[in-house]
Amino acid sequence: MKINIYYGGRGLLEDPTLYVLNKFTEVLEELHVDVTRYNLYEQKNGITMLPNTLKEADGVILAVHIEWLGIGGFMQQFLDACWLYADKERIKNIYMLPIVMANTFGEKEGELVLQKAWELLGGITCKGLIAYVSDHVEFETNSDYKMIIEQSAENLYRTVNKRLKTLPSSSYAQQQNFLYTAPLDLTPQESEQLSEYVSDDAYVQKQKKDIKELTELFKGMMEGTDSSDAKFEFIKNFRDNFQPQPVDFMASYVIHMSDTGKSIVLEVDGKHLKCYYGEKENADITATTTKAVVSRLVNGRTTFQGAFMSGELKVKGNFKTVRTFDQVFRFSVLS
Repeated sequence: MKINIYYGGRGLLEDPTLYVLNKFTEVLEELHVDVTRYNLYEQKNGITMLPNTLKEADGVILAVHIEWLGIGGFMQQFLDACWLYADKERIKNIYMLPIVMANTFGEKEGELVLQKAWELLGGITCKGLIAYVSDHVEFETNSDYKMIIEQSAENLYRTVNKRLKTLPSSSYAQQQNFLYTAPLDLTPQESEQLSEYVSDDAYVQKQKKDIKELTELFKGMMEGTDSSDAKFEFIKNFRDNFQPQPVDFMASYVIHMSDTGKSIVLEVDGKHLKCYYGEKENADITATTTKAVVSRLVNGRTTFQGAFMSGELKVKGNFKTVRTFDQVFRFSVLS
């Protein structure tokens, strides 16, 4: 027989859940049960892979410590991963015992959440072990509590060993009728492979990088097809004449063209520039002018400072940033 323990606490010494799990492990190993414990806080970068560990398990223990509210993020992540990637046919034959220790209100609710989740996954639930613990030292030295914990471990062994039947639950009906089709429609092998990809941070980062590069490529293709398109007018001018700045330089400019009702947003972060049509609140500089003045600006026939001084361009914001514009964007005079 194989029992897997999934501990969703933070591993604190004063967590009474650890004491309970150690007692469970002692009793089960004396009964020649193969016990493996997974501390989710140690596996946080690979939680999506843990549903694969259910394959050989006959029973599982889901253990949490409620410190303020709910079962905690690590256990929730694990259950989410089971819903997405676990072999549901395999879970149907796995018994689950919830252990919930709390030093605040909510141990009964925590047990209910774990039981409900396991039933929705299609598994079999056992009577849980729950307790409110205000003093972990008193709890761990109480002989009566120790006996109750050991009896609970023995009951789990008997239940799994004899494959005891349970009465039907409405959660199983929900799972069969409509919730079962909600996850990704993948085979167990495909789910396992996908969980490996999701847990591989290098793979995920590469995918994000590829998506970003494709986005930039399509942006460039759209801009190159018709530079006179109103959606991209002036954008290429600003990008082509952008002068990279020191890494600690950050500034944002919004140029609103009153006659067209459109605004160009320029966000500078050191060597990087974001340039697009849209809106931006709390920009360092918000300028209002006309399309004709912007055209003269990008053609090098006037400067931002010059247009401001002549009154052709009105500015709101940090006036110290006004003069930086002509340093960041240096337009050449076009013939």
